[in-house]
Amino acid sequence: MDALLLSGGIAPEAISALVEGRHGDPFSILGPHAGADGEVVVRAFLPGAVGLTILDRSNGAQLAVASLLHPAGLFAATLTEGAAYLLQIQWPDAVQVTEDPYSFGVQLGDLDLHLIGQGTHYNLTQALGANPVTVEGVEGVRFAVWAPNARRVSVVGDFNAWDGRRHPMRLRQPVGIWEIFVPRLTAGERYKYEIIDQHGTVLPQKADPVGRSAEAAPSTASIVASSAPFDWHDADWMRSQRERTKIDGPMSVYEVHVGSWVRDLADGNRSLDWIELSQRMIPYVRDMGFTHIELLPIMEHPFGGSWGYQPLGLFAPTGRYGTPEDFAYFIDRCHAHGIGVILDWVPAHFPTDIWGMARFDGTALYEHEDPREGFHKDWNTLIYNLGRNEVKGFLIASALEWLERYHVDGLRVDAVASMLYRDYSRAADEWIPNKFGGRENLESIEFFKHLNSIIHTRCPHAFTVAEESTAFPDVTRPPEEGGLGFDLKWNMGWMHDSLHYVEEDPVYRRYHHGSITFGMVYAYTERFMLPLSHDEVVHGKGSLLLKMPGDVWQKFANLRAYFGFMWGHPGKKLLFMGGEIGQSSEWNHDASVHWDLIDDPMHGGLQRLVRDLNRLYVQHAALHYGDIHPDGFEWAVVDDAENSVLAMLRYDRERQGAVLVVSNFTPVPRTGYRIGVSGGGSWQVILNSDAGVYGGANSYVGDATAEPIAAHGHPFSIQADLPALSTVMFRLTRE
Repeated sequence: MDALLLSGGIAPEAISALVEGRHGDPFSILGPHAGADGEVVVRAFLPGAVGLTILDRSNGAQLAVASLLHPAGLFAATLTEGAAYLLQIQWPDAVQVTEDPYSFGVQLGDLDLHLIGQGTHYNLTQALGANPVTVEGVEGVRFAVWAPNARRVSVVGDFNAWDGRRHPMRLRQPVGIWEIFVPRLTAGERYKYEIIDQHGTVLPQKADPVGRSAEAAPSTASIVASSAPFDWHDADWMRSQRERTKIDGPMSVYEVHVGSWVRDLADGNRSLDWIELSQRMIPYVRDMGFTHIELLPIMEHPFGGSWGYQPLGLFAPTGRYGTPEDFAYFIDRCHAHGIGVILDWVPAHFPTDIWGMARFDGTALYEHEDPREGFHKDWNTLIYNLGRNEVKGFLIASALEWLERYHVDGLRVDAVASMLYRDYSRAADEWIPNKFGGRENLESIEFFKHLNSIIHTRCPHAFTVAEESTAFPDVTRPPEEGGLGFDLKWNMGWMHDSLHYVEEDPVYRRYHHGSITFGMVYAYTERFMLPLSHDEVVHGKGSLLLKMPGDVWQKFANLRAYFGFMWGHPGKKLLFMGGEIGQSSEWNHDASVHWDLIDDPMHGGLQRLVRDLNRLYVQHAALHYGDIHPDGFEWAVVDDAENSVLAMLRYDRERQGAVLVVSNFTPVPRTGYRIGVSGGGSWQVILNSDAGVYGGANSYVGDATAEPIAAHGHPFSIQADLPALSTVMFRLTRE
């Protein structure tokens, strides 16, 4: 047939743009189009192909042999009627039969596009990204990506030799979504997007911002994830989480960097995968009595040295430790053993890697254009533009992905303070005030309110935790009451003050007594978690054990007393891995925790103490009710700076159960020390951090009976012998 008829009057420059990979509307040329006299012209661009035959999809019969319309590989054929067809492509060394991607209509509905544009498509991975779907009875993968300022977007992968000319996508206006359905692809395919910006420049191939699976670093391609549901067995757990007040009970969190918890030295010092961690970490955490595991960010990230805090795949579990299905299995096994899972989640910033989200379509799409708003000098990272609906929706959908798809129990939101203040870590001329002239980031404030409202509505099993290091008000107050809506906040002030106190030589602690008691002045202004996190054992800060003063014995005694104080103090608990065994060196993300140390009685004893503290914390409601309820706490001794002794009374909801926590932070035993209590009764010793089984001196501490002798502002008191550098806990038993 005449080439002019086959070209359908398409301008030569349009065909040139197509074959050169510059055409922004390939569906206007490729696929089936109306020809003369009711005929249908089918065009296909197949660079490298040597021939094309059109087959009937219903029976495989030959319908037409295509003509070569352009030597670059543009073929065309005329069909007498618009029957569903197949392309039989003759490659130099193979024959491929497939449906024509350009024979399928639009993929996303108008509602999808509207919700994406409004920033309210919270099931974003069902619309964007790579989704195995069936269209008109044909199985394949639908690709969709947001790139509103691009001139052309193609999906590339192994399936098309990473050739951006092969699968240019359809633009859906006005939102700026590019889409295509590629028949016969399945889960497991590697892919990226090739984008031409508005100036005609071909950008470095980009990973999928909404991809649900990714190659293990240092490779950077996205992977088509399976659409099959995970095989969950945690229905009872999820139901129980919805039916209880999540933060009322005990919460003792074991913070973990997955890649360095245990490494297999016999296998090249490799990290364990999710299946191996299920077999080793979960039984350990359960035996230690922790209620939750908190994972440093496991979202895909290019640089392992960022520990995950510079993620680029906010919807994809990192490929370092296995598949998304393996990660879901780990969560399922945690729940089977009664352990909740918290993920660190990073909406504050993202790295500048050229294959990531930085200037994704050639413009500042996810980030701010102005570096005074859009660049973190501290971390050399970009800041999300929360003034864009699409970006807010992207982040909220990411949070929901982990809570809904993966049944995660909580999100700890990283670097909240950096988001709340426009002048965070900036000089006076390096930031832009808000519309009222202030330093508060109004967009971030509204984002957090909306995020937490959506999470609490859609995910009643879940909770959120803010790493917020300032005195920003009402972080844990509900949004409807003017707060940000987080369930808990890391108590960075308590952490800094208490560590400052215990790092002092005991002889000087009397001058810093306010540091160890000040946390209770504001303890109930928010709902707090007490963190001894990874941040305190890196960058030359030394391990927790090395922070302690004195000789080796005193270092362990100080740390045992400090742990006892921490578990007795109001607030949920968080301890970074290695702290529980008194690791001697600071954390190295390229090496294992020093598990061999537990063979030493001092290290093994410290581990046993943490185990017993966790069990007492769960067993005695008095030790956790006052975490967030002020009527569950009372000072017994607060003002004895001279002796560096303090004592806390903890009560349960009915004030029938009580635990007395007494800490002596000097190496001097206090014999017959009188401690004020609120009423009569006997006080039974339930823990002594100086016990021999913990590596202590095994000093004896006996039970005590309250006497009507006033002390420290209380009408009754007991006398107790307090070992040097110790914390002792007593349980009230009423006669």
